[in-house]
Formats: sequence, C-alpha cells, structure tokens
Amino acid sequence: MCGRTACTLAPDELSRACSYRNRGGQRRLPRWRDGDADKYRPSYNKSPQSMSPVLVSQRHFNKNAPVDECVLASMRWGLVPSWFKANDPVKMQYNTSNCRSESILEKKSYKDPMIKGQRCVILADGFYEWMRQERDKQPFFIYFPQSQGEEPGEWTGWKLLTMAGLFDCWTPPDGGEPLYTYSVITVNASPNLQSIHDRMPAILDGEEEVRRWLDFGEVKSLDALKLLQSKNILTSHPVSSLVNNSRNNSPECLQPVYLNGKKDPKHTASSKMMMSWLTSSAPSKRKEPSTCESNKEHKAGAQYNKSKGALQQWLQGPNKKTRTK
Repeated sequence: MCGRTACTLAPDELSRACSYRNRGGQRRLPRWRDGDADKYRPSYNKSPQSMSPVLVSQRHFNKNAPVDECVLASMRWGLVPSWFKANDPVKMQYNTSNCRSESILEKKSYKDPMIKGQRCVILADGFYEWMRQERDKQPFFIYFPQSQGEEPGEWTGWKLLTMAGLFDCWTPPDGGEPLYTYSVITVNASPNLQSIHDRMPAILDGEEEVRRWLDFGEVKSLDALKLLQSKNILTSHPVSSLVNNSRNNSPECLQPVYLNGKKDPKHTASSKMMMSWLTSSAPSKRKEPSTCESNKEHKAGAQYNKSKGALQQWLQGPNKKTRTK
C-alpha cells in the first residue's frame, strides 16, 4: 500500500526536477496547467485527499498539443470515478487511494480510465510505509537513491520518485468545477522492501518508462501494463512515529532514527551517498510547506529551528528563515 508521501519541492523546482526530452532530443521543462501551481502545497507528510503534483500528457487538456508535450497538474489523491452520482465525493464508501495492478481491468473505477489512456505519473520525494512489529509499527521513508545530474543543465537537486497512476475527472451532478483525482498503482513489493510491506507503488524508472506510460497514443493500455513491475531499485531508512499523524508536517518526519538501541541509523550504501550529498548541497528558493491534508489542509505548527541533521539542512535550504510559532 501507499498511504503517505512527502513532496517538498516548490512549484518551480518541481518543473525543473521532472524535465524531459521531446522526440527531437531537446530538454523541456513542463509548465503548470493554468492555476494548478497555486493548488499545490509542499509537504513533508501528504495523506490521501491532499492535492499532489502529477505529470500528464498535455493532450488530455488540449487535443492539438504536440504528442510529446507534458504538463504538471495538481490532482486530489483518491480517484473519484467520472460516473459517481453523489454531489460530494466524500460520500464514496470505498477507498481509491491505491489500485492493484493485477485488478485494474477488473474494476470499473480503474478499467475506464485505463482504457481511455488516463495515465499519470505521481511525483514525490518518496513515500512512507509501516513495518508491522509485535506491539506497534515502525515507519520507513522509501525513495530513489540520490545522485546529481551528469549533463549540463540537468537538475541537481532531489531526484523525484515517479509512481505510475490513473486519473479521472469528476463533475458534480448539480454543476460546479471539475475535480481531477488519481490513484497510485501498486505491485508486489521488491525483495529489499518485503520485510517492510508486501506491496509498493509501481515505480517508473527513468525518462523512457515515464514517456511510455504517459504516451497513451503510441503505447496502448495492454503494453502500458507491462511497465508495472516490481523493481528492486529503492532505498529506505526508518523514521520517527511523528509521521503517524498527518497533521505533523516538519523536516523531522524524514529524519533517520535509531533502531534497537544502535548508535547510528542503519544506512544502505546508496543512502549513505545520499546523506553525503545532502550535507554538501542545498537547492535555493526552498519554500516552507505550510499545510498538510486530512480532507482539507491544516496549518503546520512545527518549529523548524529545532530541526537538525543533513536531511533537514537540505530540505530547508541554506537561506531559509526559521519559522516560529
């Protein structure tokens, strides 16, 4: 399952972080769909019903757009089918935050968007998962191993996690603004994550997989489904139970913690490399997340001056002013 994520980049950073090459080999920065940048709020602790950034083909909004043009959009987490009849999506009696890859074509809520090519890529710093223990659950933060861009002009900040998803557009029966929503597709957990949970998001690894997933014209549904594989490519570290409450929205949510009385958090080789990079590099223009979601967004009350460690230093940026209550 995937029930909590973090996405801390500012809107302009998101655009740079998910740049792509068009069919002519030119690197492009996806623009935000009109008004959607204002709907997105960076957060260390995003829960279902929050507005999250997704990458989609511009042809979903403009049929005359170039076939390879991508756009950033803000969509609400938790798919609301276009055929849902009630006036309030909160009245839905089933959970659509995740959809299993094995049953996409069996359930109408997901089959219709899949056949229509309504595929999206959910963007996040990473996601949280909880390992069952005897008396409680230990949360982990799971993400791509970090490395800097190798080509001139490439994004050198946090490498975003790219998760496969489906979206739909629902319009209230009595009229009103259309609501775009999405579901994260899940697959069996990879070998290195099975000890934490038996499911994981379907990860799209690299620009080519992202391109094929979004290109609903060239890549038909059955071929796109073949991209939904369990990939043993993510890394993780344990984090504080602070993340258990979605109202908590501070850098401490991502900070590695000690387990079993050990002096230092357990790191994989790739996470050690990531932490080293975070210590020596920090993006500019970092905006503080100010909200988190639980049906609607709440103001965070964390004191950032108490944050310590390399991870927080990177997330907050070198010139960020301390927030106080």
